[in-house]
Amino acid sequence: MNASVVTHSSPASPELEVEQYLHQHIPLTVAMGVRVKIATPGRVELAAPLAPNINHHATVFGGSASALATLSAWTLVHVGLRHAEVEAVIVIQRNVMSYEEPIYGDFSAVCTLIDDTAWQRFLKTLERRGRARITMNAHLGFEGRQVASFEGDFVALKG
Repeated sequence: MNASVVTHSSPASPELEVEQYLHQHIPLTVAMGVRVKIATPGRVELAAPLAPNINHHATVFGGSASALATLSAWTLVHVGLRHAEVEAVIVIQRNVMSYEEPIYGDFSAVCTLIDDTAWQRFLKTLERRGRARITMNAHLGFEGRQVASFEGDFVALKG
């Protein structure tokens, strides 16, 4: 008896869709080996391996650490706007990065939406004025510890 195999193509996970978007539109994410672990309107977690981000001290290059933190915050704004069905260009206006200890291996960046009121105000301002700014915070993790922190202001522009 011949059994036919039925395969169902399942839609890509939100994480895979966001990862593909990042790799297509921000080529640095490919070079850094960025992977999207979580991508929801309330939390984004990105991961990167040490090898393509290593410096001459055999630790993560500070620019790579800053880039991953920035990307996590930018991606949270991006996912949040897509979830709200708002099309806008997102740019970073200002950022501060604090490094607490060296990173000796694969690392991650987590950005969590902690102030829903600020997010709602951001969306209303964007709708009303066509431009809005929001401050996002992220942290880098290595072996279960927070090893760096990021704060950045992002501006969204409609049209």
